[in-house]
Amino acid sequence: MAATVAPTRVPLGADRVWWAARDGWIVAQRDMTHWVREPQLILWGLIFPIMFVLLFAYVFGSGIIVPGGGSYREFLMPGMFAQTMAFGIGETMAAVQADAAKGVTDRFRSMPMAPSAVVVGRSIAHLAYSAVSLTLMVACGLAVGWRWHGTHAEALAAIGMLLLLRLAFMWIGIFLGLKAKSPEMVNSVFGLLYPLTMLSNAFVAPELMPGWLGAIASWNPLSSTITATRQLFGNPGVEESGWLADHAIELAIGWPALLTALTLPLAVRAYQRLGR
Repeated sequence: MAATVAPTRVPLGADRVWWAARDGWIVAQRDMTHWVREPQLILWGLIFPIMFVLLFAYVFGSGIIVPGGGSYREFLMPGMFAQTMAFGIGETMAAVQADAAKGVTDRFRSMPMAPSAVVVGRSIAHLAYSAVSLTLMVACGLAVGWRWHGTHAEALAAIGMLLLLRLAFMWIGIFLGLKAKSPEMVNSVFGLLYPLTMLSNAFVAPELMPGWLGAIASWNPLSSTITATRQLFGNPGVEESGWLADHAIELAIGWPALLTALTLPLAVRAYQRLGR
């Protein structure tokens, strides 16, 4: 006699929200457990930005002028913080693509869990990882002479804007990771991240670039977050006037919000259509 399996009851209302939150947290714990068991993944992810800090602070820094004067190392670190958040796209893509290729994502989709759990859990885990990465980058900056000169509240607001930028880039990484067919496609994205981060005000002020190139760098969404964090940290390199400088904080919130609004639905749809 064949046994009948009762269909899984889908919670409604507040129970549905609790169900989604619980399942999302379980998936996040699963991802974070992998990092604890394989700490070399975190180590290798941090070596590159730390090497960049040392390279620019001690090799190139002596030959780069900060408009208006000031320490280049203090000018540099907000840009390095933002670059670390941007390069998280590659880490997110690699993890999402690996799970999809190994069938882990399909296994999750076949389980009686909230449809949003995998995507939400992934975002929670990677945001926690980014917070740890940013903390270590701040320690690295303090070691090379970077300081903030604003209040503690302003410093926390700057950190919050950097994590908001990471959240926006994370949805891009999830979407691209679900679309990537191979690890080689994931690796190719790192090549595209270089012009995105270098063509900004992270390492050199746009005023020192050719006019057309400086305009592109100034309007790079990354530049808005960097300018806003420089203002909040009290670091040099912020233009004294101009629309972009006057509205840097608003743009540092608006650009990530716009990117999230565009890519979050795409990521959810790509997950729902996976395997079709």
